[in-house]
Amino acid sequence: MGYRFGRDDVAFLGSAAGRAALAEVDRLELTTATHLRDIERVRRSHAEHAAALIETVRLRRKAAAKLPAAADWLFTDDALQQATPALVARHRAARLAGRAVHDVTCSIGAELAELAPVCPVVVGSDLDEVRLAMAAHNLAVAPLSAPGRLAAQSRNIVLAKADALVPTTRDTVIIADPARRADGRRTYDPAKLQPPLPDLLAAYAGRDIAVKSAPGLDFDRLGWDGEVEIVSLDGSVREACLWSPGLAGAGVTRRATVLDSRGGATTLTDAEPDDIPERAPGDWIVDPDGAVVRAGLVRHYAAKHGLWQLDPHIAYLTGDTVPAGMRGFRIEDRFELREKTLRQELSRRDCGALEILVRGVDVDPDALRKKLKPRGAIPYTLVLTRIGRTGTAFLCTAVAP
Repeated sequence: MGYRFGRDDVAFLGSAAGRAALAEVDRLELTTATHLRDIERVRRSHAEHAAALIETVRLRRKAAAKLPAAADWLFTDDALQQATPALVARHRAARLAGRAVHDVTCSIGAELAELAPVCPVVVGSDLDEVRLAMAAHNLAVAPLSAPGRLAAQSRNIVLAKADALVPTTRDTVIIADPARRADGRRTYDPAKLQPPLPDLLAAYAGRDIAVKSAPGLDFDRLGWDGEVEIVSLDGSVREACLWSPGLAGAGVTRRATVLDSRGGATTLTDAEPDDIPERAPGDWIVDPDGAVVRAGLVRHYAAKHGLWQLDPHIAYLTGDTVPAGMRGFRIEDRFELREKTLRQELSRRDCGALEILVRGVDVDPDALRKKLKPRGAIPYTLVLTRIGRTGTAFLCTAVAP
């Protein structure tokens, strides 16, 4: 859970004395090995502020990859965990450029920081006064003058204490990020999100709204009539975003967006063709990005890149070339999925480092690797899947993008 910050902590950390103290604490290692020594040192120098100082420095270090421009920000542990990575938030902001936007679950302001440069008016609200005070610090907005009062406007940003289920603005696009934990556990039940997703959608019925959610949510069961966008960053699926019909792309109900830290961005939608041939495996196997798979756009991706599926029900693709920027697996051989056969073939080929990829068959890659005992010098990749009802192993050499 981390340290429980209060308004007094935020006021101190944002003061000149607090900034100097944070700079001092940031010079400490704060590792497991130095933990007790560091705590004692900070307590001697800063007494009652020690815990807040140590936790803030720890969280800033943890946030560096996710929010690289937030070196001087204030966080709570929960708020940092839920904060949208800067590149993902920037992508969403680009879709909303030119619109007045109200983030009704603004927390410590990560989303607002990306919206403010491209939107004429940005409103952030939350019920948590500590997080609002942190957002005011992070966004250089004048601090909340009193509980429940609006913050003074700074540039084009306004902060307020407000319930996400009670509309407080008009003619704004609503953004919401319901907390995805219930009773201390991650939940995929829309009714158990905080605030509950059905209640949130009812509160803003007829409004343009974008709701961040877990990629594992059952969107078909939800009955969402707008667009569902699945976003990945550097190969890891980060979130889904529900776009109401007024914000959705024309004729689009599913979108996959693939981002990378170098600034690359590609997108694919179900409005694009998905006609692909049924053919025997080509020279290569391609494992589409997780956003493409989660969005149900494997066939669309294949059609776009001249590929086809190994099996109509499996997400592995095959073809005679590899799409630019994608990792490919050149097929060296193909076997029936039997442990004895695999062990013999890997030994014969002097297999050393062994990567095992699995789709459509019940195999634990780590357990199988231990049984196969590769001890050679040549690296290989095993792609385990099924074609029809037959478990199949493809022995491959991997080629990086």
